[in-house]
Amino acid sequence: MYVKVACVGGGPAGLYIAILLKLQNPSHDITVHERDPEGSTYGWGVMYWRGLLDELHAHDPVSALAIEEHSVRWRDGVAHVRDLTTQRRGDEGFGIGRHRLLELLAHRARSLGVRLAYESEVTAVPPGTDLVVVADGEHSALRDRYRDHFGTRVTSGRNRYLWLGTTQVFDAFTFAFAETEHGWIWCYGHGYSDTHSTCVVECSPETFAGLGLDRANEADGLALLERLFTGILDGHPLIGRSAADGSAQWLTFRTLTNRTWYRRNLVLLGDAAHTTHYSVGAGTTLALQDAICLADVLREYGRRPEALAVYERQRRTELLSVQSAARYSAQWYENLTRYIDLPPHQMFALLGQRHSPLLPYVPPQLYFNLDKAAGQLEVLRRFKRWLGPRAARSLHARSSAARA
Repeated sequence: MYVKVACVGGGPAGLYIAILLKLQNPSHDITVHERDPEGSTYGWGVMYWRGLLDELHAHDPVSALAIEEHSVRWRDGVAHVRDLTTQRRGDEGFGIGRHRLLELLAHRARSLGVRLAYESEVTAVPPGTDLVVVADGEHSALRDRYRDHFGTRVTSGRNRYLWLGTTQVFDAFTFAFAETEHGWIWCYGHGYSDTHSTCVVECSPETFAGLGLDRANEADGLALLERLFTGILDGHPLIGRSAADGSAQWLTFRTLTNRTWYRRNLVLLGDAAHTTHYSVGAGTTLALQDAICLADVLREYGRRPEALAVYERQRRTELLSVQSAARYSAQWYENLTRYIDLPPHQMFALLGQRHSPLLPYVPPQLYFNLDKAAGQLEVLRRFKRWLGPRAARSLHARSSAARA
């Protein structure tokens, strides 16, 4: 079994794999290296679902209980389209502040004897280590050192988005779509504490430029967004994270993939290995599941040469459906005008179906009617469950062949 382990990156994945490996064998010498100071982090709230919480309870009940106790939860989804509102009941969702999540995991890791080294940037394999877990995100310097080996590839999406906070506490997962003379702009948000929520704003590049958001400083941009979404903010401000020059940090989503996830004793985890579009809210969940899978494989295989290959193979297989859902979710928003003029309850229903590989190829009204009928007839439900994954695999294979 591995004795000396270096985890590069003090995010959820790096801290959690350290916890799990220390629980397996307290004699492991494990250090988590984080390039930023302790307590500094980006982002606002992290969302997850009951399935992840059950996995966390199964692998480390102590940290799972702490995370659950500091999370808020919701079941309803609410969509505001122009001046109309519709609501749907959904699965149980959870939100927790990213800062609080890291604080809880760091405390648990320390209590188990994990060494946490902050302001420690790792750009080369630390000498004498038996295993190096690279979990320092999309912009990993250590992964990029061996970029040709990993086959790292990045593609950018079309829409612009901005990650914000607000003191408005949403008690449901909230969507709002605002029509402007330059096109649609929308946001979606959820609570993550008793005092704050996350709010992600997105629009097409044409709307972004037409509204002047490409030229506005952060203060002016936030003021405009507060006016556009005044109905859901109810007088509460939006909170940004401006760059050094005072500009807002609008981004385009970068989908990152790697041809392989390991090199000798070095293995990739979380966003260092793969990114998944934010609209499915799965980034942190997938990173923690990577850590769970790697820990399970290492417990079974130890230092046998095939261990890291088994981890990669298992996680690639498990990620297929989520990554497919994320691609179609991003496309749904990029093609919003295809759905936005439906009656709000129908549009919201198709928003919930945005992961479907069939939806882009079926007229929206027809799809809504078929989906409604499928919910009432067992034979149609079975056919939909059978056809969806096959269509996704077929379309994914075609797109991969076209890229090649």
